[in-house]
Amino acid sequence: MKYPNLKEEKKLWKKGFKIIAGIDEAGRGSLAGPVVAAAVFIFPYSKIQFPHKIKDSKNLTPHQREKFYKLLTKNPNIKWGIGKVSEKIIDRINIFEATKLAMKKALQNLEKKLKKKIEFLILDGNFKIKLPAPQRSIVNADQKVLSCTVAGILAKVKRDKIMERYAKKFPQYGFEKHKGYPTKFHLAMLKKHGSCQIHRKSFLPVAKI
Repeated sequence: MKYPNLKEEKKLWKKGFKIIAGIDEAGRGSLAGPVVAAAVFIFPYSKIQFPHKIKDSKNLTPHQREKFYKLLTKNPNIKWGIGKVSEKIIDRINIFEATKLAMKKALQNLEKKLKKKIEFLILDGNFKIKLPAPQRSIVNADQKVLSCTVAGILAKVKRDKIMERYAKKFPQYGFEKHKGYPTKFHLAMLKKHGSCQIHRKSFLPVAKI
């Protein structure tokens, strides 16, 4: 198995780009709750080491993600920003536009921390966002590009924590188990109880509710 690395970042560092952000999101396919994005800056030529091989968030267990989250957020060579867009805005502007908006918010948050403008963006996916900085879109970047891998883990853990808080407010849906994704249990609870205020109303026809 190939693990993510700094190959893409190093290419850009050599070209003179120093403030590079890798971006990824979590929650795009969920039926409830926000979409959350993270933007991650790794200081150029940092030597980043982990006790275990880092992988994209989908290939880590919740326990592994939590451990990496703690390591990443304490690492002095990494700066990060989070952007969140609510289910109400998702319903208003659609999930694709909401994802891009969350990414922009994450970048703004990161720039505030850095007190510098981002010079280059690496996005996980096949689209770009309307920003003046040059960009590179890479499909499955969260599996290849370290800054995007880190962004995916941070976004996923942040969103999971949000959904766990919602689980206490709406216990009948079991959000702590599925985080709003269309599992059999979640769909059954939707049929039984109907939707709640954090469900994405524009998504529910897909779930045949």
